[in-house]
Amino acid sequence: MTTRRRMNLIAYLKAGPSTSYPSAWRHPAATLDDLFLPERWEYLARVMEAACFDGCFFADGLGIPDLYKGSYADYVGRGGQLSLLDPMTLLPMMARVTRHLGLGVTLSTSFMPAYILARYLGSLDILSQGRVAWNVVTTARDFEARNCSMPGGLPPKAQRYDMADEVMEACDALWQGWDPDALVLDRASGVFADPGKIRRANYQGRYVSAEGPLSIPRSPQVRPVIMQAGSSPRGREFAARWAEALFCTPATKADALAYREDIHRRMAAIGRPVEECKVLPSFTVVLGETASIAQEKAAYLESLVDPELVLAASSWSVVADLSRIDTPEALEAGSSNQGVQGHRDRMLQVAAEKGISFAEAVRQPRALLAGTPAMVADVMEDWFLGEACDGFILPPTVFPTTFEEVGRMLVPELQRRGLFRTAYAGRTLRENLRDQGSY
Repeated sequence: MTTRRRMNLIAYLKAGPSTSYPSAWRHPAATLDDLFLPERWEYLARVMEAACFDGCFFADGLGIPDLYKGSYADYVGRGGQLSLLDPMTLLPMMARVTRHLGLGVTLSTSFMPAYILARYLGSLDILSQGRVAWNVVTTARDFEARNCSMPGGLPPKAQRYDMADEVMEACDALWQGWDPDALVLDRASGVFADPGKIRRANYQGRYVSAEGPLSIPRSPQVRPVIMQAGSSPRGREFAARWAEALFCTPATKADALAYREDIHRRMAAIGRPVEECKVLPSFTVVLGETASIAQEKAAYLESLVDPELVLAASSWSVVADLSRIDTPEALEAGSSNQGVQGHRDRMLQVAAEKGISFAEAVRQPRALLAGTPAMVADVMEDWFLGEACDGFILPPTVFPTTFEEVGRMLVPELQRRGLFRTAYAGRTLRENLRDQGSY
């Protein structure tokens, strides 16, 4: 055994045909006939647990993006990142067939009452025996607000984050309302629970209120692991206070290093130990037995890409119609209450790194890290040991092939280098994030 720092790996998922790499659903190895079968998601969970992933999380949205050309035709017609099922229905199935894998869901603080959020997540954490993560979003797109009884669109960004802080505080008060031994379950005495060990939350904020008590008993983690993707100054402030796993999409190692250092500064300023938050950039990997095989696989994936889908997806990312905007100045001039700072930053970082225009950058799919397991591990090791990250978010290109190959080819290489666990050490997701097991 050793206390050497090791990587965390979390899978990025969508409850649909593809994730962040456009048109990958067209690959002949991508399964489509099982999209609506429980077996698809149960099999994936087993694959990830066999590879000792910390967990997975479902990115999600409440609608079909209609930003590109003012229509959802290209996004849905060409197969973008769609949520064809509610991830909340999938997580219990995946929990049922695993014992260690963390299971994350994206839920918005802008649309759901704190009591409902606390109830959903507390129930899942109990059923999974302490393996739930909540990817906290404030939502940045008006079409989702219009689908959730907000015809006028989203509240201002600062207000959304203020609301999110209050939702988190209210949920915490609700989750803490049951003592660990509040359930007595004594048949002889007829005492089911001790009311003296169950408390009201009595939370009252400016935007959020919750009386309680919660009807769900204390779960193994009490609070689920909090994931976040804050990139704006206000988003980073929120992340520094609450996040335990941060999802980011920097274009370069230098960008990742700067982001992690900024988060650490913000955490230190509020007295929070930096070890409590893992910063995890996203890498899209393509593995091959040789470098040339990996490059051929990547080239084939690139040949499937639909240029119109790339623009539709990029429009969703930067929250602007890229059929009408092709410069960062025009994007900034047309910016509104909507927007995701991290996606916009990445587009500008890609343009700067490659020496291309913003218009060219938004027309390119995400970069693929293609190579042999040793080549890909070299890059991951360099970022990790260089303090640019604490691990990685891995989205699939081809489903489920990417995770099968990561488990069979890349993970053993990381384990051989002593960078990744060979067995789970903890009982809950939080324990495994912080104690990365033996090797």
